Amino acid sequence: MSSLAHWCLRRRTVVVTAWIALLIGLAAAVVSAGTGFTDTTNVPDSDSATGYSLIARAGGPQAAALSADSGTIAWQTTGVSIDDPSVKQQVSTALADIAALPDVIGVSSPYSDMGGEQVDSTTNTAFATVDFIKDSDTDAASDIAKDLQTSTIDVQMGGDAFSVQPGGGSHITEVIGIVAAFALLLLVFRSVWAALLPILTGIMGVGTSLLAVMLISHVLDMSATSLTMGALIGLGVGIDYALFIVHRHRTALMNGHSVRDSIAQAVGTSGRAVIFAGLTVVIALLGMFVVNLSILTGMSRAAALTVLFTVATAITLLPALLAMLGTRVLSKKQRAALAAGDTNSAESKGVAARWAALVQASPVKFAALAAVLIGVVAAPVVALQVGTADSSSDPAGSPGNSYHQMMAEGFGDGFDAPILLVAQAPDDASKQVFTDYTQTVSGLPDVADVVADQQSAGSEILVATVTPASSGQQEATNDLVADLRAGAPEGLNVHVTGSVASNIDMADALMSKLPLYLGLIALLGFLLLAMAFRSVLVPLLGAVSNLFTILVGLGAITAVFQFGWGSELLGVGGGAPIEYLVPVLIVGVMFGLSMDYQVFLISRMHEEWTTTGDSRAAVRVGVGETGRVIAAAATIMLCVFASFGFSGERIVAAIGIGMAIAVVLDAFVIRLILMPALMTLIGSKVWWFPSWAERITPRVSIEGPVDTGASDDRLLESEVRS
Repeated sequence: MSSLAHWCLRRRTVVVTAWIALLIGLAAAVVSAGTGFTDTTNVPDSDSATGYSLIARAGGPQAAALSADSGTIAWQTTGVSIDDPSVKQQVSTALADIAALPDVIGVSSPYSDMGGEQVDSTTNTAFATVDFIKDSDTDAASDIAKDLQTSTIDVQMGGDAFSVQPGGGSHITEVIGIVAAFALLLLVFRSVWAALLPILTGIMGVGTSLLAVMLISHVLDMSATSLTMGALIGLGVGIDYALFIVHRHRTALMNGHSVRDSIAQAVGTSGRAVIFAGLTVVIALLGMFVVNLSILTGMSRAAALTVLFTVATAITLLPALLAMLGTRVLSKKQRAALAAGDTNSAESKGVAARWAALVQASPVKFAALAAVLIGVVAAPVVALQVGTADSSSDPAGSPGNSYHQMMAEGFGDGFDAPILLVAQAPDDASKQVFTDYTQTVSGLPDVADVVADQQSAGSEILVATVTPASSGQQEATNDLVADLRAGAPEGLNVHVTGSVASNIDMADALMSKLPLYLGLIALLGFLLLAMAFRSVLVPLLGAVSNLFTILVGLGAITAVFQFGWGSELLGVGGGAPIEYLVPVLIVGVMFGLSMDYQVFLISRMHEEWTTTGDSRAAVRVGVGETGRVIAAAATIMLCVFASFGFSGERIVAAIGIGMAIAVVLDAFVIRLILMPALMTLIGSKVWWFPSWAERITPRVSIEGPVDTGASDDRLLESEVRS
């Protein structure tokens, strides 16, 4: 690592120019080639997937719906009947104009011969469905529908084709998060350049990586949300990684080292820790491949690539910039002290050192306090309900919520959660069995209506649409799906599909693989830490404490987004089930990020332990010299992650808030309270490693010896001053 640092020092102008050229080159390539993102998601083998395949094979209206984007235009009249001729004329004219649009496949009007079920005279509500070509622009149809709005006709739109994410599209909150991170760094370092460097390198790493992701999207399946995921993780870790290196560099300068020596030492120690921590995050992210869901693997690829780019900027671009700035990364007070010959570091006398001594004085009490705090925040996880939020949970007054309220008033809460019963009936007897089954279903609790769909002449595939009385996000609807599957008649394979059933199957498939995923990344993390620190208990404590962090993150999102404790303040509406992607992402990302702080904390402890052999002193020095920067890094992560929490998009907000709360509790409670307390209680045994394992374990040094290359100091110092 010191060789890399020396190379970047000597060729700092080349390094900075190369990164800028890479950014410009990637941007030009994206402008030329565009992006190739896709929202197509592979559905695991399931009952709902089988049902969809049968519908597609049968053809007919349901099959056509699978290959289209469908939207609903609803209207409600006031002071005039929904069947009034003037209303019919206005609406029919608008629907005809919509049907004539080039991207519209078909329009189902309530005023047609087959549209009786689409009108509710009691509430003066009606709706029309519009089918669009996949991924087409629906703005023209939306504008025509909005023109129907009058003092007597209220128009609302919903469904996939017309869905609008509340608050989506604005990135002002992310900018605020970066500004808050800069302000915090300025407060900690008291130097504009020291505060600016982590921001610059973090943005460079994220910017180049996201441009690369856009190009890679032409080759690999990725959704556009992969960019948000990459930015969320990349900004957090990128700023933090640079922060650790800058902090170590400043500490070395204040200890009397030259600029060259201090940069080499920072890269040779904290730089190694950055690489190691980055690898753990990448491993955790790529572990999502075991889930085998394209949207998740796409996100994991993008986020892993972003982490690799941020690591690269931290160990190449950052040293080059540090060499250019010289001692200007120090505050004015520090530069004055250095000029006066005061070269002692105050880290060992600071607040973090006093905190370490306080924890070590009463380790049992502090460990118990940490356990209580973890338990309180993580407790809601026992009630975690995985599902899909519908528009009923959108913010009050939003287009989605207004649409849902209108449709629910006229057609019941389950209007947007149809459940499809699909069966292959080759003879009259089996067709009769299916008919009898649908009649039985109509009498089940929570069933509002059952309609047999028209099929092509001679088709063996029968389809019936079940409309539940409850909305798609309620447990009663999930229970209905389970009852339909359990009550299917013998001798006839009836498959239960539709959006609700498909989401249930997707969630079950993901959650069933979550233990395997967690076990895999925990094992790999344990092996990496065992190689680095030659210990059994240190990686074990790391793995268990990482599990605590994950439970905290899941508990936090359950309380905020499922119970609705504060979700309205985030602009995402009321409580609703947790989207199935969120728990998997929080498990993977937080395992990697919490491992980061474990690596930075323990690497300094291990460095002291190998030098002095005093375990108690190693804990005290480790917390004393890294506690302040870990606290600052976690607070920066809080700023960045929380900014995504205010994006107005439920999935992004849940990931942001869950990780923000988890990372803060991980740093302040687990790393700075629980970990030093437990390591103090265990004593020197925490560093025990069996001799047989020592012989077979590859040697990986995080703290590694630093070759400062003193022979070139004068040349570099003169270049820095010039």
